[in-house]
Amino acid sequence: MNWSLDKILRGARAMHATDIHLSGGVAPILRINGELKPAQGAPLAAEDLVAIHDELLDDAQKRAFERDWQASFSRTVPGIGRFRVSVYRHAGTPEFAIRLCETVVRSAEELGLPAVVAELTRSPGGLILVTGPTGMGKTTTLNFMINTINEERRAKIITLEDPVEFVHANNRSLVIQQELLTDFQSFNGALRAVLRQDPDVIVVGEMRDLDTIETALMAAETGHLVIATLHTPDAAQTLQRIASVFPQSQQESIAYQLAGSIQGVISQRLLPRATGSARVLAVEVCVANTAVRNMIREGNVHQLRNEIMTGRKHKMQLMDNVLLELYQRGDITYDVAVSNCHDPDFIRSRTKRATDAPP
Repeated sequence: MNWSLDKILRGARAMHATDIHLSGGVAPILRINGELKPAQGAPLAAEDLVAIHDELLDDAQKRAFERDWQASFSRTVPGIGRFRVSVYRHAGTPEFAIRLCETVVRSAEELGLPAVVAELTRSPGGLILVTGPTGMGKTTTLNFMINTINEERRAKIITLEDPVEFVHANNRSLVIQQELLTDFQSFNGALRAVLRQDPDVIVVGEMRDLDTIETALMAAETGHLVIATLHTPDAAQTLQRIASVFPQSQQESIAYQLAGSIQGVISQRLLPRATGSARVLAVEVCVANTAVRNMIREGNVHQLRNEIMTGRKHKMQLMDNVLLELYQRGDITYDVAVSNCHDPDFIRSRTKRATDAPP
């Protein structure tokens, strides 16, 4: 056997990797600063992968994997910390995608989060959404928000996660973290049950379907603070997505419900730094002021970008403006700024690259 799980995990931690990919015929592949890099060493053989499978999965997980050919769970190893595992089959052999979880909750400054994110957690109730593509740090932001509440006030916080990535100690708050298929069967069923457990704050790892969204809206409307994630790229598309999952006959009432409960939308992307040494967080923030609530209620979410752009006094920031600032500070390259903005001409027209625009 060429590779052991302990050797792979410790090496990945030492190299500050976020993810590990274990596949037959190649050495372990690490994601570092967003890029995949192979580890030095021999290719993983089938017996290496089977040995890792036997070590990682408990008996119940092995039975589930034999039945479903895939499984997802988390583990904690002393000296390495917590990590999330997704195991699947490839050519009849188990293979793995492993996410190395944060070992501490970093500050807003270290993460690159604007101060308004912490301010939103002080809302007594309502809905806060954290959005962005997979791998863009949404779970890290969720854990920052949980930690902020835990440090500042006495509340009962219940989280529904798939799986639990960071374990919070009880500080000022009581934090109960539940994991899919370990503590609950479905997000919607668990969310309905949580409402009977006297929570102050409910954190939903992902709003996956109409029923979960509907229950989350009801919870936010009835005085709970609900923090949840969606895989949408910005505030406007997030609010459109929520309305669109409902039948046409319900969309008007859902718009009123959403307008009354939404507190803010935080949309984020992790981008490669110009130096190539790490990644930098770009964050769009929409705060639900009166104008934003009216746009949602009246079905004019397409006008939201203009309100965010002019909403600095409410601590809003538009993704395109953030990308421009990051480029002007030298944190990201021009190409990264243009490829990630909603309106490339916005970046071109405000930089010396305006003449680069195609005719």
